[in-house]
Amino acid sequence: MRLRPKAASLNRNRAVYWKNDAMLRNSRLSYGLVAILFHWAIAILFLGQIGLGYLTQATADDPRLQFNLYQWHKSVGFLILLLALLRLGWALSGAKPKPVAGTSVSEALAARIAHSTLLAMTILVPLTGWAIASTSPLMIPSFAFNLVLVPDLPLARSDEAEALWSNIHAVLAYASGILAAAHAGAALYHQFARRDGTLMRMFTPSRNTGPGKRPAP
Repeated sequence: MRLRPKAASLNRNRAVYWKNDAMLRNSRLSYGLVAILFHWAIAILFLGQIGLGYLTQATADDPRLQFNLYQWHKSVGFLILLLALLRLGWALSGAKPKPVAGTSVSEALAARIAHSTLLAMTILVPLTGWAIASTSPLMIPSFAFNLVLVPDLPLARSDEAEALWSNIHAVLAYASGILAAAHAGAALYHQFARRDGTLMRMFTPSRNTGPGKRPAP
């Protein structure tokens, strides 16, 4: 039976919608475009923050430059926190890709722990940085990119509290850097030694409709 023009056009539009939706969302085989963009945006910003944090300590002889670097460090930290929370919500609302073929149970468990820990770190590290600014007796306001005034957390101000949160922030940041390096090394090993396509899943969006996805009519 031949479809009427309006019905055919509607079906074509639906097909395009579900094709685009499949690319945006995770499938059981690979990651969607949104997850990929979240991953690389946060990874680049987070690694850049480690270097920027180091520069804030290395420029003590230039107070003006150090102050500006601190403001940029805080601004990027707030951005990472926002993206990480959005990423968490997106991850919880969609499918989780299965491990690639040939992955052992222990490897899959280790990967899941590493992924969960890194996601937690992208939230905890900015939060502890926010706590530093909130407990500092200097009471310097936090302007995200000189656009938005970010209120302080409801924490008591004291030199002791600032020092405590600074130590926690530093430990978490360096631990995150080590874990991120191990994560990257594992991805490269899977891609080039085992050749199982693990790394490419974070570059190529899903194009199929896995379980839980509605097929195009």
